[in-house]
Amino acid sequence: MVDDTVTESEGPPTNSTVDEEPVGVRKEKPIVVDADAIHDVEDAPPSAVVADQSVADTGEARPLSTPPLSEAAGEHVETAPDVSHVSQSEIQDTDTVVEVSLPSKQEPPTPPEKSPRLQLARGSTDVHQPRPATPSTPATANGHNELRPQTPSSSHSSSSAVTHKRSITISKGYTVSVILISSALEIILASKEAKRSTPLRESAHNALEMIRVGQGGDRPREIFEPLRLACETRSEKLMIASLDCISKLISYSFFSEPSSAQALPSPPPSPALQGRRSIAGSSQSSLPQPSLVDLVVHTVTTCHNDTSPETVSLQVVKALLSLILSPTIYVHHSSLLKAVRTVYNVFLLSTDLVNQMVAQGGLTQMVHHIFTRCRSFDGTTLRSHISSDTLASIPEPGSPKIDNSNTSFVLTENAAETLTAEALPLESAVDMSLHPGVPTPLSSVHDPDGPQGTISSAPPATHEAAENEHAIRELSTQDMFIKDAFLVFRALCKLTMKPLNTESERDLKSHAMRSKLLSLHLVLTILNSHMALFVDSKAIIYSASTNEATTFVQAVNQYLCLSLSRNAVSPVPQVFEVSVEIFWRVLSGMRTKLKKEIEVLLHEIFVPILEMKTSTLKQKAVIIGMLSRLCQDPQALVEIYLNYDCDSEATDNIYEHLMNIISKIATLPYTSSQQKTNDPASPALPPQTKSSASTAHVSGALTVSGTMDTSTMGLSEGQLRRQGLECLVAVLRSLVTWGTAAGKTPAESATADTAPRSQIGEEIAADTMTPDPSLDGLIASAGSTEAFRQSTPDIADDPSRFESAKQKKTILLEGIKKFNFKPKRGVQFLIEMEVIPSSSPRDIAGFLLTTDGLSKSMIGEYLGEGDEHNVAIMHAFVDFLDFRNLGFVDAVRVFLQAFRLPGEAQKIDRFMLKFAERYIAGNAQTPFKNADAAYILAYSIILLNTDAHSPQIKNRMTKADFIKNNRGINDGESLPEEFLNAIFHDIQGNEIRMKDEVDATINLPSTGPGLANVLANVGRDLQKEAYVMQSNGMANKTEALFRTLMRSQRRGSRVGDQYFSASHFVHVRPMFEVAWIPFLAGLSGPLQNTDDLEIVDLCLDGFKNAIHIVCFFDLDLERNAFVSTLAKFTFLNNFGEMKPKNMDAIKTLLDIAVNEGNNLKGSWRDVLSCVSQLEHMQLISGGVEVPDGGKKGRSKKLPAEELANESRSTHITVAADMVFSLSHYLSGTAIVDFARALCDVSWEEIQSSGISQHPRLFSLQKLVEISYYNMNRIRLEWSNLWDILGEHFNQVCCHSNPHVGFFALDSLRQLSMRFLEKEELPHFKFQKDFLKPFEYTMVHNANPDIRDMVLQCLQQMIQARVQNMRSGWRTLFGVFSAASKVLTERIANSAFEIVTRLNKDHFAAIVRHGAFADLTVCITEFCKVSKYQKISLLAIAMLRGVIPVMLACPECALSPGVGPEGDDIMIRFWFPVLFGFYDIIMNGEDLEVRRLALDSLFSTLKTYGSSFTVGFWDTVCKEILFPIFAVLKSSQDMSRFNTQEDMSVWLSTTMIQALRDLIDLYTFFYDTLERFLDGLLELLCVCICQENDTLARIGTSCLQQFLENNVQKLSATRWEQVAATFVKLFRTTTPHQLFDESLRVEIDGSTVSDLPDTNDSNDQAIIPAPLSPTGDRPQEVKHTLGDRRRIFKQIIVKCVLQLLLIETTNDLLRNTAVYTTIPPEQLLRLMGVLDHSYQFARMFNDDKELRTGLWKVGFMKHLPNLLKQESSSAATLVHVLLRMYFDERPEHQNARPQIAERLLPLGLSVLQDYIKLRADTQAKNITAWTPVVAEILDGFCRFDNKAFVRYLPAIYPLATGLLARDVAPEIRLGLKMYFERVGRTKGIVVVEAS
Repeated sequence: MVDDTVTESEGPPTNSTVDEEPVGVRKEKPIVVDADAIHDVEDAPPSAVVADQSVADTGEARPLSTPPLSEAAGEHVETAPDVSHVSQSEIQDTDTVVEVSLPSKQEPPTPPEKSPRLQLARGSTDVHQPRPATPSTPATANGHNELRPQTPSSSHSSSSAVTHKRSITISKGYTVSVILISSALEIILASKEAKRSTPLRESAHNALEMIRVGQGGDRPREIFEPLRLACETRSEKLMIASLDCISKLISYSFFSEPSSAQALPSPPPSPALQGRRSIAGSSQSSLPQPSLVDLVVHTVTTCHNDTSPETVSLQVVKALLSLILSPTIYVHHSSLLKAVRTVYNVFLLSTDLVNQMVAQGGLTQMVHHIFTRCRSFDGTTLRSHISSDTLASIPEPGSPKIDNSNTSFVLTENAAETLTAEALPLESAVDMSLHPGVPTPLSSVHDPDGPQGTISSAPPATHEAAENEHAIRELSTQDMFIKDAFLVFRALCKLTMKPLNTESERDLKSHAMRSKLLSLHLVLTILNSHMALFVDSKAIIYSASTNEATTFVQAVNQYLCLSLSRNAVSPVPQVFEVSVEIFWRVLSGMRTKLKKEIEVLLHEIFVPILEMKTSTLKQKAVIIGMLSRLCQDPQALVEIYLNYDCDSEATDNIYEHLMNIISKIATLPYTSSQQKTNDPASPALPPQTKSSASTAHVSGALTVSGTMDTSTMGLSEGQLRRQGLECLVAVLRSLVTWGTAAGKTPAESATADTAPRSQIGEEIAADTMTPDPSLDGLIASAGSTEAFRQSTPDIADDPSRFESAKQKKTILLEGIKKFNFKPKRGVQFLIEMEVIPSSSPRDIAGFLLTTDGLSKSMIGEYLGEGDEHNVAIMHAFVDFLDFRNLGFVDAVRVFLQAFRLPGEAQKIDRFMLKFAERYIAGNAQTPFKNADAAYILAYSIILLNTDAHSPQIKNRMTKADFIKNNRGINDGESLPEEFLNAIFHDIQGNEIRMKDEVDATINLPSTGPGLANVLANVGRDLQKEAYVMQSNGMANKTEALFRTLMRSQRRGSRVGDQYFSASHFVHVRPMFEVAWIPFLAGLSGPLQNTDDLEIVDLCLDGFKNAIHIVCFFDLDLERNAFVSTLAKFTFLNNFGEMKPKNMDAIKTLLDIAVNEGNNLKGSWRDVLSCVSQLEHMQLISGGVEVPDGGKKGRSKKLPAEELANESRSTHITVAADMVFSLSHYLSGTAIVDFARALCDVSWEEIQSSGISQHPRLFSLQKLVEISYYNMNRIRLEWSNLWDILGEHFNQVCCHSNPHVGFFALDSLRQLSMRFLEKEELPHFKFQKDFLKPFEYTMVHNANPDIRDMVLQCLQQMIQARVQNMRSGWRTLFGVFSAASKVLTERIANSAFEIVTRLNKDHFAAIVRHGAFADLTVCITEFCKVSKYQKISLLAIAMLRGVIPVMLACPECALSPGVGPEGDDIMIRFWFPVLFGFYDIIMNGEDLEVRRLALDSLFSTLKTYGSSFTVGFWDTVCKEILFPIFAVLKSSQDMSRFNTQEDMSVWLSTTMIQALRDLIDLYTFFYDTLERFLDGLLELLCVCICQENDTLARIGTSCLQQFLENNVQKLSATRWEQVAATFVKLFRTTTPHQLFDESLRVEIDGSTVSDLPDTNDSNDQAIIPAPLSPTGDRPQEVKHTLGDRRRIFKQIIVKCVLQLLLIETTNDLLRNTAVYTTIPPEQLLRLMGVLDHSYQFARMFNDDKELRTGLWKVGFMKHLPNLLKQESSSAATLVHVLLRMYFDERPEHQNARPQIAERLLPLGLSVLQDYIKLRADTQAKNITAWTPVVAEILDGFCRFDNKAFVRYLPAIYPLATGLLARDVAPEIRLGLKMYFERVGRTKGIVVVEAS
């Protein structure tokens, strides 16, 4: 007997045996998987696994020894502290077995019961870890360098060297206790099977002998042979002993072979298990010897079949687990799959619960190990030679498959690959090239591991080539591990895809269901724990046949996606839930790699399920739960938007679509049954309670970290609504986290208020979902957001680029929408927006063919149009379709999938013609002789399809009919009958239908009327049936899309797959803009419909986050919508309906106001309205009577008592107060918005109060408070703020309710006193602006009490703050000026008293601070008061008294020696005083005051004018003196007179006196004012040229006075100006219109005299009416009677003025001083205009016809003439010309010829005309001309002799002619003198000497 002592150095013993519990039991909820996956031998798709629990966290490598299984049974066991150490006890007895750990940190659970079999299993297993033979020696196993566990050298006992071997040393340097092997061999030798089988007996005996002598450690095959043969005996006892021994030996790396072992095919050949013959002949096998590892795997796996005892199955699991988890022995590829398959089958086939638990745990641990070891080589790749057992696991492509009936694991190339007890995917699974589904690898993949130490593979052209693979492609250890992981994952995915029959769906314990659940849970576990491998770009799989490389994720994605597409539509809740969990792992971890695949799954499966009416609440709840997790991941959410909503290649705006759906779910309508909470969990299954632990284990559930607890989901619509709401709020939180935290600089983040930030990171504590630990710290601070930001490695995250892409997609979708409504309009729009490059038929056709979303019907309608352009597009469209190598019916199907055929025969005809042409062109080998035959047959197929499948047709076409219809169509011949038969059967059996039409036809089955139908449907779940129909269609469509996607990716077209990682915060803005309406609806709906405060809190949190976003990004429309909606939910306008939720809304709104104030802008109005209404509520609930003018006749309901109390709570009161008290923290722009809104609310309050004695002034009081709070702002901000506040005070102070005005004024006074404490620098006007409301109130509030209070306020301010008054002086005087106009005497008196006191006491301060002008204006205003003459007279005295004070005041600096700034000082001080006088002159109502002002003005100018500069005189003339007479120029200036009488009085008194004073002033200061002579002459011209006779005479008088007074001062230049003035005056007053023929045309037989004279009554009034100058030539214009009268009147005025000017000229020129001073050339100019006047009058007087015509039309009551003008001008001319002629001055003598030229013709013409006059009729003419004739004769007589003789012939006849008339004595005297002179000249009379 073998010594069983142990070395003392091995450590403390361990009592862990299987007595306590079977191997591999995990502390997890157990799994149940059905056995159908094993026993089903049909060629069905692989089974699949789904479960609702998953494996615990297995993300890290786990120890190889678990806590002893006895712990599960509650017994105390000591566990090995570390994996890497040697086991802590030696072999105790023959019953010890290997102990294998599962990768779980949790304690194993207590099994549900202790069965006898469990006890048996416990007694048979105990495992010990190997002990290294030498310290620090690396062990090599299977060609892999591994660092083995080490123990100190002292651990070796001397007993190990005794002669009787207690242990043997194996090749790896480990010692193995002899008893481990000998006990098993002894059992074998003692068995009856050994006695019957010679090979077994001999091999066991040899092995035992080798062991006893200490040999066999380097001959593992000989030791293993008896164990293998014992297993083949199928004896339970021998199998248990052998398997137990094998598992122990595996733990000691006993089966590691040297690397020189020959590479053999895998799986290894083995006897066919045909009884003893196989044992006998096993050693003589001619096949290549398999590797030892493969042989071990093969041996262990063959021990299990569907009839194996449970104890054997347990040992099989234990052995395989030990082998797979061995750190030194690597099992690869087919052997690995065989081992996994076997454990999987143990789980399915075993009826023992413990075995199932062990198998499930073992399987989980194996899978974890397979994936974990892929990561163990990161950074250092071990590249030693791979041993034979590794190579043996790699199949040679040319090698035959070894089909062992119960062990082979075969993959067929059929789509429905099976995994059964007989056939599991091993061999072909290894070589990817042999499987049609493996995607084409990357075109080039860099091998990061380098060329060293690898195995190579090459395309297997021949078996010989395959044998030399290692020379071509080298595979590293890591490559092998990754390929193992791929093969296992692929096999699991295929297992998940096996369909369930109806019975399996209902029975969770069925084999098919258990298989599906387990495989799905394993897939989920892998994704959950090993996502890093999937997304690692270095994880490469190399094809053994083509040497091409494929990334791991590319290799697995098709299997994973197909698995999801089949299982995610399952009606079984458990399958569906785990599928959703898998999809979440894909979405969260692999979205960067599977962009298109995720889009397909979302668009085709998950989103439709959410929208389907037939899907269950549970399904929707689970999907919403998954989306909630997505929404909690800000980066994932933003990237969904960027990659799908901004991608024109994406068919759907997934983010936008999801938000709409979630919003709809959150707002599901409330029904009467909404209170029910015990709804069925799912319509697919009857309601049941949660299954017990054992039931859960049977169902195959694994606990996976991070999965949702779905047990309470979907129980009611209310729950679903809440989930939707939570999801929406999570979206908003994520958007806040992503968008706003990064938008601040670090400094801003540090100083920002933390209150809103802390709320951002709150997780939704929903009771329907287990919080995801990975998201616990979602939003800790602004800086932590950067953790969510991934840098984009290749493509910059440019927000403008995505904005542009989104805009393009929006345009595209809009165009599609238009097309689907009106195709032509849509195409036109798309061309205009450049979506379709051009209007060419090819571009349009390409767009129609390739764009998703276009209505097939509309495409058909558009292409079917008959116009030329549409036909060309249709031809181009068909040309894009490829019918090559397609059967005719298949081609028709392809053709008719591209569009819906329109119904009109002509359109169908055009389509089929083009189709036939295209089909014949692409297919040479067809039965058609020409395209006509194809066309007719195509048309016939359309008819057949309609006939066979239309429900309206009763008599359907037979095959004979169809053949008959198509007889002779092939160029006179018939098509082959079998060809037509095939077509007929094809169409009969498979209708040509649109794909989307097939999907759309699935509807809910309806129950017909009647009892029979009701009974027939009893027990049927109609909703589930409809769901199954729809989901099958969805799954099929999705699979088709995936296959298309895989094909396109295989071709390398992955352009649209570029995944964009988000890093920029700006993306949140467009994300919110596209979804803000669903957000608003989703939040406001539940808030309105529920009183559940948890729901309300969620909604309000959503509102808070949404408003934070809109404020941050300044989205005006959205901000107004959210804030106004939240404000409405406060119900503060309806106290009686308020509920607790409304109080919460108030609190939220106040929080928003405090935290978001800087960005609320116009929404402040809603916030402050609520604050006002809140105060209103507090007053009402407190019993105060508050006026409410807007609700007359309606009494407001009082709020509930508890709400009233809450409204006065500290929280609300403090928050409301903080809105105002923190206003000084608002930005400069925000405070303006805040103030504007508060002003609006204040005005509403005041207006609602009416004329109550206690008006609502809450907001007005708050305005005063915020003014206090913000008074220390910088002046620029304060000015903007006061612009708003001041305007409001203006409004409020003038309110009709005096109580409001008093309060406002008092508040304004207090603010002013405070404001005036602040010092104001020179040249600023803050005080002036601040005090403006006082002035406005004085002007606009008629209440004398209010006005009096204004004065009292100002007086108080003057007394208290006069020393601080700066620019405020100006506003004060403005107030007093306004008070002067008040009709209340006490107001005016009070104001005047204050002004008098200010003028007396503070004149210097007023001047110093620039208010002197305002003082003078104020005094001037008092001067103009008409009602109180006393005040006016005192005021003008004050104004005059200001002058000496001003001159004496040092601040004025008006000393005589003023420097260059004199003009400026003059303007600042003199001008206001002088202008004051001017203002009184112009606007004073009292005549006496005006007179005094006029006197004061001109006396002041005369007195002080000598000190004025020329520049200031210029200003005085232009701004003061000349404007007095502006009324003469412009009628606009008359508006200041109330009546014409007032104006007439002013003109006749003040203005005339002013004109005279002006002439006097010019004379007084002529030297100074000479430069302004032009202005004076212009003024006089205007005054003369008036229709008013009085003004004209005053003007001529003043002109004459000016010239006579200044005649000696006028220079030649000035005389020229004077002459020019006279010329202008004569021309202006010449009545040229007398010759206008149009004035003589009679109008309707009436005359001007018939019209009443409207101005007769005003003849006495002096009204300025400037004459309009007229041209010399009359204009041909048609005049009305009114126009003619006005013109006639003006003609008469001109005639009068012309005569007046002639008289003035005559008077001036007869003045000797004037005559002697004026230069002769200017005299001649004057003579010229006089001559023109004379000639004009003479011409008019001579034209009797003209005069008669004018008389006839009523120009005058008698015949008009210009006799006086003619005679006066002639007389003046004759007098002046004669005086000039006889003037002896040289310049006159020089001008004598010119004078004579004018004088002689004039005299002769006068004499001629005079002679013609008739004494009887022209007595007036004779009288008028007599003095002129006398002067002419006298002048002729004074000619010198020479001139007299020269002119004698002309004059003499005229003189003799006069003798014939009866002439006046003076003429007779002249004639006497003339004839005497003639006598003397001619010698007739002798001149007597004197």
